[in-house]
Amino acid sequence: MHNSMGLLLDRIRIKQEEVRRWLESYEGAKELPLYSSVDIRDAGFKAAVVDTNIFPSGFNNVCEHGLADSEGLMRAAIHKRAPGGKNILIIAEEHTRNTWYLENVRILQQVIAKAGFNVKIATFLDAQPAFCEKDKSVELKTATGESVRIHCFKHILAEYQAGREKFDLIIMNNDLTGGIPEVLKNSKVPIYPSIQAGWHSRLKSHHFDHTRDLMHEFGRIIDVDPWLFSCLFNSVGDVDINAETDRAKLAAAAEELFTKIRNKYDEHRIPEKPYIFVKSDSGTYGMGIHTIEHPEEIVHISRKVRNKLNVGKGGKVIHRYLLQEGVPTIYSIGQEICEVCIYQIENKMIGGFYRSHSDRGQRDNLNTRGMEFKKMCPHLSKYGDCGVHHDVNVFDVYRILARTAGIAAHREIIQLEANTQ
Repeated sequence: MHNSMGLLLDRIRIKQEEVRRWLESYEGAKELPLYSSVDIRDAGFKAAVVDTNIFPSGFNNVCEHGLADSEGLMRAAIHKRAPGGKNILIIAEEHTRNTWYLENVRILQQVIAKAGFNVKIATFLDAQPAFCEKDKSVELKTATGESVRIHCFKHILAEYQAGREKFDLIIMNNDLTGGIPEVLKNSKVPIYPSIQAGWHSRLKSHHFDHTRDLMHEFGRIIDVDPWLFSCLFNSVGDVDINAETDRAKLAAAAEELFTKIRNKYDEHRIPEKPYIFVKSDSGTYGMGIHTIEHPEEIVHISRKVRNKLNVGKGGKVIHRYLLQEGVPTIYSIGQEICEVCIYQIENKMIGGFYRSHSDRGQRDNLNTRGMEFKKMCPHLSKYGDCGVHHDVNVFDVYRILARTAGIAAHREIIQLEANTQ
């Protein structure tokens, strides 16, 4: 273990009561994100949140014991948002051909049903409108061979308006990259997570603004440089990645960021070479990401890389970029490099997984085609060998980082909702 991480663990142990009070002061009775997934990279010399998703799509990768624990947490979260409610509608992505995504929504439906609710899954199916003309729902096979029934939202809406369907709460498992459908804007049924927090308006840089502020507070409590558990970053808007002048603008911002990172490496005597992830400032699924070790690389990137950076999910053209300090990962399972992803319901950890990739290195983006997932098993002997056991001490840090990310996401949502009023 690098001295920095050892120091961090020692300081957290000494100040654990103050840290607990600090986190709870922000969590308290506040309405935290219904659920979230938090990607964490641990370089040994630092550990940091590198992405936070408030429409998580990997419940199929959570350990069975974590899923069992999540039933009570989900019950409490739903009752808080819809007191006395019984009927839940999950609005899913249109990935009806992605059988692993289907397994995710099947597991999510199962968790909510076991928590004591009636649950249906619907999707807009805008990409397959003919389906809605013929059928009200379809039964599909997931990657594990299980069946899941997906309803056409148009038919569900008609049944609801006719009084033949009743829903007390809508749970979004769709990140609304393409915008908010008019029908949801006018919904009388409460919707969580907030439709204002979809990738149509959410920015990663805003999330990391809030995360940075919180980490500075945390750093003061334990008397440690907050850089040791956060990422330096910069963002640049109004960019056409195919225009050389705009790439020069990105390169100038990258130069500024590299200088800050190098100063921190010198301060903490880290011999490694800094690097930066260039990624879309909104969106998910690991799309629109590239790694650089020098600012000039942005100016001279190939057409192939520009094409990758130019388009995000659903073919949406990217015009705003996040430049994020790269954090290497020291983790490996067998011969595969991996990183940690933690799942939470209202900021309470239910488990997670290790995202690994056999063809990637410690400095690479692992959220890409060919990745694999290994379930994270709670470190208790009663659970047996259900997955990869984790280091309890280090996970104390990860839990704090994940909870802080959840608080930052809560602040984001409040801000996004205020902007629409």
